[in-house]
Amino acid sequence: MPPKIEIRAAQLRDVPHMHALMYELAVYENAPEAVAATVEEYETDFSNGLFEGFVAEVDGKIVGMTLYFMMYSSWKGKMLYLDDFVVTEDYRRFGIGQMLYDTFLAEAQKRGCRLAKWQVLDWNDPAIRFYEKNNAEIEKGWWNVKKIF
Repeated sequence: MPPKIEIRAAQLRDVPHMHALMYELAVYENAPEAVAATVEEYETDFSNGLFEGFVAEVDGKIVGMTLYFMMYSSWKGKMLYLDDFVVTEDYRRFGIGQMLYDTFLAEAQKRGCRLAKWQVLDWNDPAIRFYEKNNAEIEKGWWNVKKIF
């Protein structure tokens, strides 16, 4: 029998769990050493409205999340940017990822965004298949550029 899943807006008490899930994703992406943001920074930044999220809860345990924030596209206008999207490994294949994804997209539409945007690693075949199944457009001609301080 599949578990009872609740998708809800993240609250401050959820932020340490979101941070742990983000770290789990960094490990999956072979980059745990790249994580610099602390739980305390997450809590401060969440409280200051720098990011929001949705969490997936099963039996009182947070097993998945999205972390997103508003951005602006000079070509399209309002945009919701999905920075992290993860479901812990033991809870994959219950439809939790689809529920989180659909909730994120509904939030973008509710806010009047013309665009929702995120990244996927070129080697992450399960994620790519998920986005293709959901008719997302995967841009291959753009390169990421960053400056780390």
